[in-house]
Amino acid sequence: MKFAILAPGKIANSMAKAVSGIEKIECYAVASRDQERADIFAEKWGFEKAYGSYEAMVEDPQVELVYVASPHSHHYEHAKLCLEHGKHVLVEKAFTVNAQQAEELIRLSREKHLLLAEAIWTRYMPSRNMINEILASGVLGKVTSLTANLGYILPHVERMQNPELAGGALLDLGVYPINFALMAFQGEVKEVHAAAVMSPKGVDWVNSMTFIFEDGKMAVLHSDMLAQTDRQGVISGDKGYLEVQNINNCEEIRVFDLDRKMTACYHVPEQINGYEYEVLSCIKAIEEEKVECPEMPHSETLRVMKLLDGIRRQWGMVFPCEES
Repeated sequence: MKFAILAPGKIANSMAKAVSGIEKIECYAVASRDQERADIFAEKWGFEKAYGSYEAMVEDPQVELVYVASPHSHHYEHAKLCLEHGKHVLVEKAFTVNAQQAEELIRLSREKHLLLAEAIWTRYMPSRNMINEILASGVLGKVTSLTANLGYILPHVERMQNPELAGGALLDLGVYPINFALMAFQGEVKEVHAAAVMSPKGVDWVNSMTFIFEDGKMAVLHSDMLAQTDRQGVISGDKGYLEVQNINNCEEIRVFDLDRKMTACYHVPEQINGYEYEVLSCIKAIEEEKVECPEMPHSETLRVMKLLDGIRRQWGMVFPCEES
């Protein structure tokens, strides 16, 4: 399958490394708004074509699957461009700026019968099923609570500070604790309580979110772009608890009993870098003529986007692209 990358930034390099190791993928094209940047990326990763505009790349009839790696603020525009030109699309998280944009892209993908998937890599990793199997085994007993956090020191990253690029911790980091909670607790969220420390430019630097589910479970979540956190997820029940080391790219899952004694430790399989799982899922879905991936169906993408919209409403955080 001829694979293309739109916007060769930092995360695109990670994706290029992953697809370089997938037999079914041909590293075919890359597009940037700067021809020299596209040329450098193509040479580095062995892509056949380098385009100096996104429009030129999507007009190439040989391009089959496009990975959209531009800032959040441009995901809607760029994914729509790809879909309108008959390309299957894998869109980096956060999927769009808001649920309205997500709904429009999903409508378009279904209308054109093209795959549209969100590249939230933790949804596709083997660790997801490993955690679900532990929960289903009953070893933790009746599970009622969960905590998860993700934090990196990122104030120097311009797009994270810029409201024009839909910056802030929530859309970039907060989506991981949120997805972690929704994968473990699959019921409906009844209430959301959220707070944030805002930057002078009006994006969230630090946030906390509490989800109360209809079945009585609670998830307490946190993301931070000013400090390094332990990235840990903990799921607790009346017979024990489990710890996930690094919710952003699971390294190890540890199970403890009521005496806080570790009773099991699970290691995740060897991987290229973790990005390969979402691409393999896309290939399988395209081969089966599906418009969504089962690991992250459109309904779940919309669910997350609606939660993000509601959280931002609590903070009064509106991006410039929404002010019309």
